[in-house]
Amino acid sequence: MNAGVPVSEPAFAPPLSGRSPGRVVPPGLRRQAVVAGVVLLHGLGLWALKSGLLGRAVERFTLVPVLVQLIEAPPPQLIPPAPHKVQLTPQPRTRPAEPVRPQPVPQSAPIADVQFAPPAAPTVVPVSPEPVVGAPTAPPEPVAPPAPAQIVLPSSSAAYLHNAPPPYPAVSRQLGEAGRVVVRVFIELDGTARQAQVVVSSGYERLDQVALRTARQWRYVPGQQGGVPQAMWFDVPIHFVLG
Repeated sequence: MNAGVPVSEPAFAPPLSGRSPGRVVPPGLRRQAVVAGVVLLHGLGLWALKSGLLGRAVERFTLVPVLVQLIEAPPPQLIPPAPHKVQLTPQPRTRPAEPVRPQPVPQSAPIADVQFAPPAAPTVVPVSPEPVVGAPTAPPEPVAPPAPAQIVLPSSSAAYLHNAPPPYPAVSRQLGEAGRVVVRVFIELDGTARQAQVVVSSGYERLDQVALRTARQWRYVPGQQGGVPQAMWFDVPIHFVLG
């Protein structure tokens, strides 16, 4: 080997695991070691429970209740504001008003005497008399309207009409029904009844119907207006009285 030339040392690769390549642990021994460790841990746990060591360890970590009391802060003190000083400014003094002196009135000049002449006599002018106008005539009085023609109502009580009284229903007599019925009838020029209706009831339907039939069958003296016969309405009273 030459002294001046460096020689490189051979490089060795490190082993893949921490074990030496010459020692190999059998699989059965490894399993027995794991089982022995687990059994040892269980035994230590049972011993700690029986001896009370685990209970004392738990008591050390027991939570202790802590009482907390909230202290209210004192209310803030209100400082009254400083009084405001009012400065009074002195008012200037006013001088009293001087009295007003009256001014002298100028004297008027003397008034001269004035003479008035008497007025002249008025002249009279003759006035011709005006013609006399006659007094106004009064307006004619209005003509009064003619008096309305006299109206004579129809009649059903004339003897020559031969109007029979209405029949009294036997049932109404037994029941004691009585009263007054007013029938309004429209009477024609020949004295016959064209229309009829009950305007005042007796309170009993049976008596009202008998009075209505009777008023339609009767004959009448027609009404008149100004001496001339006229067709008109006429109220016929019919009485039902128990004897």
